[in-house]
Amino acid sequence: MEDVIEKIRQIEWQKKTNELHSKGYAAVSGFLAKPQCQQLIDSYNAPSGYRKTVVMERYRFGLGEYKYFDYPLPSLIQTLREHIYPYLAPVANQWMNLLNIEKQFPSTLQALQAECHANQQLKPTALILKYGQGGFNTLHQDLYGDVYFPLQAAIFLNDPEIDFSGGEFVLTQQIPRAQSKAMVLKPKQGDMVIFTTNFRPVRGARGYYRASMRHGVSEVSSGNRHTLGVIFHDAVS
Repeated sequence: MEDVIEKIRQIEWQKKTNELHSKGYAAVSGFLAKPQCQQLIDSYNAPSGYRKTVVMERYRFGLGEYKYFDYPLPSLIQTLREHIYPYLAPVANQWMNLLNIEKQFPSTLQALQAECHANQQLKPTALILKYGQGGFNTLHQDLYGDVYFPLQAAIFLNDPEIDFSGGEFVLTQQIPRAQSKAMVLKPKQGDMVIFTTNFRPVRGARGYYRASMRHGVSEVSSGNRHTLGVIFHDAVS
């Protein structure tokens, strides 16, 4: 996994931090190589390694399916969680300070997991999602319990020019006393988007306020679309 760790180190983290502060999300182009993406896609139908499968329409989450990985996580996903998190913890703590929230996040993933486990959040939240033609994901937030880290990442595994059409990544930001703002992204294969889990600070006339954000996927017009979700906190169930 040294190649992945080096790839993480090479990210222009100050630039991405600025983008997170200004937009609530930041994109990293070509983060995973095509063979790594294909390996994850191929593993989707593996008979083991997952703790739970969710059929979205059963819960009115959308149309598609996703699977939560089980512990121990695959080495690639464990490496992503452990080595991306320390770059995001300072951003999360700055957000808490700006919003006058008495919460500070630890500098390591292991310490965050200890907080989760103390609150009976014991289940891994890393997941892989699959959509076919007509598939979509309703706007939502991935919280899973009282302890949640305010940033997460999605890595896009298919080539939108070859494997599928439609299926854009959608973010919405709720502006107080106004209509929501929508941001529609079209990531390429291997791209990673880091974005807020719940809310972000936005400067207003009287200081900073919370802007609630949600994310989802627009309808897939054709083909198949897979995404890896990297969430840093654990779940109650």
